[in-house]
Amino acid sequence: MAEPLRNYQGRMATAGTRADAAIDQGLRAYMIKVYNIMALGLAVTGVAALGTVWFATNPSAAVATLPNGTSLTNFGVLLYTSPLRWVVMLAPLAMVFFLSYRVEKMSLSAAQTTFWAFAALMGISLSSIFLVYTSGSIVQTFFITATGFLALSLFGYTTKRDLSGMGSFLIMGVWGLLLAMIVNMFIGSSALQFAISAIGVLVFAGLTAYDTQQIKEMYYEGDGTLVAGRKAIMGALRLYLDFINMFMFLLQFLGNRE
Repeated sequence: MAEPLRNYQGRMATAGTRADAAIDQGLRAYMIKVYNIMALGLAVTGVAALGTVWFATNPSAAVATLPNGTSLTNFGVLLYTSPLRWVVMLAPLAMVFFLSYRVEKMSLSAAQTTFWAFAALMGISLSSIFLVYTSGSIVQTFFITATGFLALSLFGYTTKRDLSGMGSFLIMGVWGLLLAMIVNMFIGSSALQFAISAIGVLVFAGLTAYDTQQIKEMYYEGDGTLVAGRKAIMGALRLYLDFINMFMFLLQFLGNRE
């Protein structure tokens, strides 16, 4: 009697091991998909930013010059000096809210298209950094951000520590940063700007680890293709925003101005 019981227990243990392995493999594939979507989003943003600044500052078609000597085409004047710049600045934020609230009702292709459109709009919006900072410092800051992001995301993925307690604190930090940035638009304090940049780096560094753990916990083996795809897109959006914000705050520290 004991021998059949041991055989049964052995079969159950083997089945459990196989199930765990299947979940691990599914989770790995899901996270790779999240990172791939995020990376493609960053690539779209980069291409859109470079293309926009080329069309906006082409010396052969220049019609105006900025105080720092940068030449602007008609397109550049319209994009960077007219009220259109506010539309360009706020359009990515509107896309984030739209995707967040509508994703559950979208098809997978529609959600992906919306994400790529958002990434392109973000690139157009961020193209103005090439008018302020040197290309070398932008590239350098990007790779520093990428290195830090990978380390923080890996920590969030592998740590056994529950990071959920950080969530509300970090979200409050984001709202505090937004309020401080609005205030500083009117007072123009360099000391406050320095504090905003420092706190911003720390907040989005923490959010990178926190969001990675949350995205990992969102995975469910039983999800269908549509649900899993939507989750991957929203996870990629969260990590994309963490990366972009950390990059922008670091650029204020490390960027050499034109």
